[in-house]
Amino acid sequence: MRVFTDWQDVPPDARGATVALGNFDGVHRGHASVIKAAHAARPDAPLAVLTFEPHPREVFRPDDPPFRLTLSAERADALAALGVDLLYELPFNHAFSLMTAGDFVERVLHEGFGARHLVSGQDFAFGHRRGGSTGLLAARAESLGMGLTLVPPVTDAQGPLSSTRIRRALQDGYPERATAELGRPWAIRGIVSHGDKRGRTIGFPTANVPLGRHLEPARGVYATTVRLADGSGHDGVANIGRRPTVNAGTESRLEVNLFGFAGDIYGTDITVALHAYIRAEIKFSGLDALKAQIAADAEEAKRILSLS
Repeated sequence: MRVFTDWQDVPPDARGATVALGNFDGVHRGHASVIKAAHAARPDAPLAVLTFEPHPREVFRPDDPPFRLTLSAERADALAALGVDLLYELPFNHAFSLMTAGDFVERVLHEGFGARHLVSGQDFAFGHRRGGSTGLLAARAESLGMGLTLVPPVTDAQGPLSSTRIRRALQDGYPERATAELGRPWAIRGIVSHGDKRGRTIGFPTANVPLGRHLEPARGVYATTVRLADGSGHDGVANIGRRPTVNAGTESRLEVNLFGFAGDIYGTDITVALHAYIRAEIKFSGLDALKAQIAADAEEAKRILSLS
C-alpha cells in the first residue's frame, strides 16, 4: 500500500481510484464494509482510502483525554490488511478545516485525486463546520462525473457499530466486545521505554509502553499477546494504570510481562493486544502481596490464552 500526504501533484498512477471516505479510527467491521463496498463498486479501479491525521477531534478539542483506537501506523496496517492499494492521509489543521464542502469535493477529490467513485457511510459529514452532507456529496459527485455509493451501518442487537461504542466497551473493561466489533483484538502499539525496573527485582520484568495518544482502557490487568518488532508473537500479562502500590504519580502506562522471554527490546516497536480483563487495578499492602497477586494474574492469563 502506498501512502500520500498531499492532494496536490499526485502522480498519475495514484489517481483514478475508488475512494472510501472517513476517519477510520479503529478500522472496525463497519469500516471494513465500506471498503468492501468500494471494491465492489469499481473492481477495475485502484482501491483507496482518504482519511486525516491527526483526527479532527484532536485539533478542535485538544484538551480532551486521548481517545484514539488506532494511530497512523496501526491504522495504515489495518487498511492494508483489507486490501487497500492507496492511502490518502491528509494533514488536518485549522487552515484545512476552513475549506468548504464544495471545494473539498471539487479541488481535493476530483482535481487532486481524480477519483472515479466515492464511497462513504450514510452519516458522513465533511468540509468547514461539517457543512457537507451526503446529499451535497451526491449532487457534486454527479455533476463532476464521479460515482457514489452510500453504505448502511453494520448493526447488531446493540445497534449500529461505531468507534464510539468500541471505546466505551474498552473503558468499561470488555476487550472481548471490542474484539468482536473490530474483527481482531484491540492493541496498543508503541516504543518500549525504560521504567523504574522494579518488576525485574520481584521476578516479573516488564516492557513499558507509554499510552501516548491511545485511548486509556479500564485500568487493571489483562491477558495479552505481544508482537515484537521481529514479527515474533508471545503470550503475556499486562497492567494498565498508575501502579498505586509503587507509584504516587498520575501518569498511566502499560507494563507487560512476556512469558518465558528474556531478550532486550528497549527502544523497539511492539504491539500489545488485549484479550481479556482479569481484574481492576488496586493498591496492595506491600511488595510481597503485589508479587503474589502478579503470579496469580500470570497463571490466570495463561489459562485464558490457552483457551483462545
